[in-house]
Amino acid sequence: MQVLFCFGIEKRRIMYYNIQKVSKGVFMKLYAPRYYKKFKCIADKCDHSCCIGWEIDIDEDTLEKYKAPEVPYASEILNSISFEGAPHFKLCEGDRCPHLNENGLCKIILRAGEGYLCGICREHPRFYNYTDVAEVGLGMSCREAARLILSSPDYDVTEEIGQTPYGEETCFFDGRSEREKIYKILGDKSADYSAKLQTLYSSFKIDAVDDAVWRGIINSLEYLEEKHKELFLNYSSQSRPQGMDEYLERALAYFIYRHCTEAYDEEEFRLRLNFCLFCERLLASLIYSQKAGTLQEIAVLASIISEEIEYSEDNTQALTWR
Repeated sequence: MQVLFCFGIEKRRIMYYNIQKVSKGVFMKLYAPRYYKKFKCIADKCDHSCCIGWEIDIDEDTLEKYKAPEVPYASEILNSISFEGAPHFKLCEGDRCPHLNENGLCKIILRAGEGYLCGICREHPRFYNYTDVAEVGLGMSCREAARLILSSPDYDVTEEIGQTPYGEETCFFDGRSEREKIYKILGDKSADYSAKLQTLYSSFKIDAVDDAVWRGIINSLEYLEEKHKELFLNYSSQSRPQGMDEYLERALAYFIYRHCTEAYDEEEFRLRLNFCLFCERLLASLIYSQKAGTLQEIAVLASIISEEIEYSEDNTQALTWR
């Protein structure tokens, strides 16, 4: 079964969401941005581990694997699982995954092998889009993924990387073609970035709305860390950093790839694009207010936006359907 996931704010848990019914034995092509294959988890070198601060839900197939007595490390894994509600790993001191060792490495991989990771641990930070084809991308909540996305100028190039089970609930609106129209605007070498943005706003009839309205929504969102609310309240559509257009353009292209592709019709595409443009303005505001000047600093800010907004369904809906 093809399953996707998102971060759940409640109890700081990463939860499974089964959002695709698949036709057994029928496959569709799977595409990814060109930079996708360059991604590799940096494990113990990560400065913002996804193995800290989240309760991880365990899918049924993996849970059955853990019950097999011949599996190395199986008893330790089973003893670390809470069965209150959806099965999940019980966090240790400092909200660390019980299988994260003192060197920042996964004991399940070390003792049993990567094949015994649960679906979420195996897939993160990937997400999927389903239209007439399937697409996979990398979420910017992962700072290594954010660094890769923000440093890749060829965001508009996708490549076939394999196949995936066919989704019965595919979307019939051609969001990919609409997305390509936007990428063509963004790729116009004869226009500067501000002109490209103005073209997007006018072409899709998008009004940025008064800043006070957006700050009111920002103030009402749920947050993993309260300090991020104060950070986001620096939002201003007038706060545009100098010399950072290439990073902002790539971030906007990422938001569009992730959020606009599966729109059901033209109006929903416009609303989703409005959300993406807000995220771009928010990132610009944070770069400006925090005086971020390096790829690393900008990647951290992009990661915070992704973690606090993209991985909360409530926050995403509040900003999309305002």
